[in-house]
Amino acid sequence: MKPPRFNYHAPESLPEAIKLLSTLDNARLLAGGQSLVPMLNMRYAFPDHLIDLNRIPGLSFIRLNGEMLEIGAMTRQRDIEFSDQVARRCPLLAEAIRQVGHRQTRNRGTVGGSLCHLDPSAEVVTVSAALDATVTILGPRGERRIAFSEFPAGYMTSCVGPDECLTSVALPLWSNSHGYAFLEFARRHGDFAIVSAAALLEEDAGGVIRRVSLALGGVAAAPVRASKVEQAVLGQPAGTELFRDACAVCAEIDALEDVHAPASYRRHLAVVMARRALEQAHTRAREHRGG
Repeated sequence: MKPPRFNYHAPESLPEAIKLLSTLDNARLLAGGQSLVPMLNMRYAFPDHLIDLNRIPGLSFIRLNGEMLEIGAMTRQRDIEFSDQVARRCPLLAEAIRQVGHRQTRNRGTVGGSLCHLDPSAEVVTVSAALDATVTILGPRGERRIAFSEFPAGYMTSCVGPDECLTSVALPLWSNSHGYAFLEFARRHGDFAIVSAAALLEEDAGGVIRRVSLALGGVAAAPVRASKVEQAVLGQPAGTELFRDACAVCAEIDALEDVHAPASYRRHLAVVMARRALEQAHTRAREHRGG
């Protein structure tokens, strides 16, 4: 199919793009186009104006800022995949990004586009939830920073206003000795996950969990931080039985039901994937301390 008619705009600065967003009715931003272009072709989206961000400098970067990893909104997923900084300091993101679609998708897909599209199964979205990311948004009223826990406004809907643009995301970094895992279950390689799990663990010399984060993607309308699981394992000696018992609570999630899977199957997968992610994170944490 062909997209509906629209007016195309190619601003060369961020202020110019914000001005267009503020003055044009029914405008959409185009980043990598891996979600928006298919939606246009399938007639799921009907913008009157398309504002292309690809000519704007300064929106693509990966940089360390103290204990934060900052990534520009127009950074390609492929750049993250091959970034030594990401692999060294944020291995959870490096592991997750390799599961995004296929190489052609990652060549064009952007971090900002994935976050704003906010598919609950998207890998970057789930990692941002697990890492307690902060999103920076720019609009005509200035810049604002939003904790990722407050970023989703509904199913595939972010809190970015119609006259605003996401410019970057900041990911807090864990210690070099932490364990991590990103696992997902999909029908085929490259498909969106039916359920995914992102886990991070820090353990002391005796294997007692001193810090933990667990996020589940694809289960509900937005990524789920499994806070009850985190509370159950914190301060406990890591082990298979502990993870199995703690993750049983994931069966209580108010899960999505669609053509891909019933809610009961997603809840079952949530329990299994959460346990497996914690076990793999524990194995890596133990390897770091030579256990």
